[in-house]
Amino acid sequence: MAISWKTIPLHHKILAGLVLGALFGALFKVDKYELEISHAVGRTVEATVVSRWETVAFVRDTVVLETFGREDQLRILQAYRRLPKADREHLTVMVRSAQQESSPPLRIDNVRGIEKVKTIAMTIKPVGTIFIRLLMFIAIPLVLSSLIVGAASLGDIRRVGTLGGKTVLLYMVTITSAITIGLVLVNLIEPGTRLTADVLEKLKMEFQPDIQSAIPPIDLIDMVVNIVATNPINALANGEMLQIVFFALMIGISLTMVGEEKAGPVIRFFDGMSETMIKMVGMIMAIAPYGVFALISATVGEFGFDILETLVWYAVTLVLGLILHMVGFLGMLARFYSGIPFRKFFSGLREVMLVAFTTSSSGATLPVNMKACENNLGVPKKITSFVLPLGATINMDGTSMYQAVAAVFIAQVYQMDLGLAEQLTILLTAVLASIGTAPVPGVGIVMLIIVLRSVNVPEEGIALILGVDRLLDMCRTVLNVVGDAAVATIVAKSEGVLGEQGKG
Repeated sequence: MAISWKTIPLHHKILAGLVLGALFGALFKVDKYELEISHAVGRTVEATVVSRWETVAFVRDTVVLETFGREDQLRILQAYRRLPKADREHLTVMVRSAQQESSPPLRIDNVRGIEKVKTIAMTIKPVGTIFIRLLMFIAIPLVLSSLIVGAASLGDIRRVGTLGGKTVLLYMVTITSAITIGLVLVNLIEPGTRLTADVLEKLKMEFQPDIQSAIPPIDLIDMVVNIVATNPINALANGEMLQIVFFALMIGISLTMVGEEKAGPVIRFFDGMSETMIKMVGMIMAIAPYGVFALISATVGEFGFDILETLVWYAVTLVLGLILHMVGFLGMLARFYSGIPFRKFFSGLREVMLVAFTTSSSGATLPVNMKACENNLGVPKKITSFVLPLGATINMDGTSMYQAVAAVFIAQVYQMDLGLAEQLTILLTAVLASIGTAPVPGVGIVMLIIVLRSVNVPEEGIALILGVDRLLDMCRTVLNVVGDAAVATIVAKSEGVLGEQGKG
């Protein structure tokens, strides 16, 4: 029997895109001994590719600003980005190769940019970027409409409060469990004590960000106050998810207090918008295998797996914790409290986990998660439309575990002994920080600043983990969305509506 592309299940297509993308990226990975230097020639900008250099020097007005060696590609890129504007505008790069020791170095004046030489694996990344943007494109209208309908359909405002309280309590339980597992593992394995001095120095030099200037001070009290938007339209335009959630819940609750004659048309409008967004998910997911292929090939092509060799203990600690929490805690939680068989629960979320892994965004995965929970796990729309958008905003199991593991790892590297009080502080701060973490790629780094500050661990230590952050961000997002789905099944079971697919 012939197998056509159309008959292959979507999750198999996505998995194929994931594997083939990783292989493609590994085959066409970026050469760490090449740089593309853009420079002005008259009124035009030209690009010169330099490779296999012995030394590279930044020069301004005959003054050598900094010199780099043959293994310093990432240091060169970081140093160029950190140059003051005055130095960057009049920069000259001097390149000497091993074969030119007796001849003058290559001189490149009027430098306008320095970057890695892109391979085909990186040039196809826009296909993946479009896929992510399409999912993000519908995330905000979906969150707004789903939460309004979800809150309004609950009827009695006391039921809204009961269901909301139950949902938030479950989310706090899963987050606390994730952080606890992470802290136990990082204290048992002690990955921060296993790095050599040479590796530490290399990581600090290559990934050292200017943390103080790049990230403004963060205040948890201000974060709570800012949940209430002064302009909800502005919150929608800027994608302020916590403000959007608060606004939607207020509208939904208010609709329960308005007569059916006036509330009905409003609820039907947002219900229609929610259904439209879900239908749009099916259209977008048609290009998912190609988007996944492009994203993974670009990630592997640019970063490779080399950096994992230096941070293998840190990566293993976090990934082990993510697996233990997802399989051992969330899987069992769903099995015992919702009655969904272990295998059915995870097989029903296959597409969700693959999309979460490739996009690194809980927000982008939200519409896929809602569809999977309704169609595969039997969670009715009136529960998914309330619980999942809320979870995509405040429930970050994987991100909170990462913040705890990373904080202790960095402290171990700096030989700081964090006692029980400090680790309890990490637990509490990571719980609060996860609530304010936006469901988009990479924002966990910003929230990690809060956790590090809470126990006085040097923020510059973030440089130690930046090399593998993108890959681990993909892993922890999977746990985030599985945690949302697990809570949705338990809430649906507690309300006696699990299995009522399609019932609003």
